Amino acid sequence: MALISDGRFIEDGWRRLAEEEALPKAGKVIVSLARLQHAIDVLGPESALGVIVPNTTEPSALIEALPRLGLVSISFPAFADGRGFSLARLLRRAGFKGELRASGRLVADQYAHAVGCGFDTIEIPDDLAERQDEEQWRAALNAYAMSYQRGYSGSGSILEARRRAARP
Repeated sequence: MALISDGRFIEDGWRRLAEEEALPKAGKVIVSLARLQHAIDVLGPESALGVIVPNTTEPSALIEALPRLGLVSISFPAFADGRGFSLARLLRRAGFKGELRASGRLVADQYAHAVGCGFDTIEIPDDLAERQDEEQWRAALNAYAMSYQRGYSGSGSILEARRRAARP
């Protein structure tokens, strides 16, 4: 899997554990939602803990664990399934400050929107990374300076810019 951050492919410092794999004593590990409570109970503070969740997860299922989590990875089963974007916004509004990762079938055209929703990194399958290289992802990230929705870009919304321009 390729991992993208700030328009660049980067190395992943996290290790995703298989369901049957034992929890390590230290390191950065990602567990499933089903294993999350057990991992919280077993792992000490020297272990960085992440969780991968389906895009259908209710934010309430994660609220109590958010202070302990360094990463929440939200699965995207198909590029046309945008429920993960909504979940990301809700987790940021709930106060999650750690790394928010989109994982799955996203395309470069969705990158700016993903960042606007609060994602820090995007993990995509190798077949997609081969079709859309790092340069395409970087170009897609920088393609839009503004959006129609408030709060999705650092420079304000298109509607706010039009209102400012129309004032005498």
